[in-house]
Amino acid sequence: MPSPVASALPALPLTRLAEPSYFESILAFTPVKALVPIPVLAALAPLVWWFFRDTWRALDAEAAEMKSLAADRPDYRPAACMLIVAVVLTLQEYYGGRLVYDGLLRPWLRELEVGHPWVRTARYDELYSYAWWALSRILGYVFIPLPLWKLFFPKDSLLDMGLRGRGFFGHIWIYGLCLAVVLPAMLLVASQPDFGTYYPFYKASSRSLSDLLMWEAMYGAQFFALELFFRGFILGALRRSMGSGAIFAMAVPYCMIHYGKPYLETNGAIVAGIVLGSLSMRTRSIYAGFLVHITVAFSMDFLALWRRGAFPHVWWPPG
Repeated sequence: MPSPVASALPALPLTRLAEPSYFESILAFTPVKALVPIPVLAALAPLVWWFFRDTWRALDAEAAEMKSLAADRPDYRPAACMLIVAVVLTLQEYYGGRLVYDGLLRPWLRELEVGHPWVRTARYDELYSYAWWALSRILGYVFIPLPLWKLFFPKDSLLDMGLRGRGFFGHIWIYGLCLAVVLPAMLLVASQPDFGTYYPFYKASSRSLSDLLMWEAMYGAQFFALELFFRGFILGALRRSMGSGAIFAMAVPYCMIHYGKPYLETNGAIVAGIVLGSLSMRTRSIYAGFLVHITVAFSMDFLALWRRGAFPHVWWPPG
């Protein structure tokens, strides 16, 4: 006989999880999942080469011309660039995350809240930690490398690092083409069980629309800084000496910053790094790549919220 107390309790809402499809079950098998990227990358390689072959040849010809004009003078740009990249990524790994926020910034915010109740550390603690994460990326990707570069190589124009907008609208069709290729791959990644638990990074995005919009604003800002660093700074520094090889050199650290993310997404970063780098060199700007990047990133957040029925419906968080 059921307990009177138990029978008086309201029934808890239950969410029935969808049964994984046969394809999802096969893809979740570890040996299959580990090896799937290899044939996919092999199949995509000829398509990427066909689309960007003229861009790569032009870069190689430009690098050969630069070397002939330089005669025997050494070019210190690759060494300076890769040292800056190593320092920036190391600083971000060790000081651009939660430890610095927990040890330094949260105590300061709590002191600030005493005289400024609107700070509301308890409510926005996670958002503040991601604000520090985004700020550390912007500082590292923009405000460390670019001033150093101008100091070391004062004759180089920073606008040549992907910041010129001329001809952007003439290449806007490439943006649409890239999305047509990337979005189906994103849907494949979204079918994996680790996708819905990983995105959005800011878990309180589902709490309110204001939380979601504040998160996406800082997320988008760090993506612009990321594009400027990888597709602007690194390629602008290396292309004179390495030609098209600069794109593949850039793709290595770009892939590595994805370590810790879902496995298939990290493999996708190899292709994304090469394609976005080639797109940047073809258009001589980072803007088309930035639009591709934020469109995919925002779509992944929204898709993850939608798949688990957690898209927010109120403007401000309750309470």
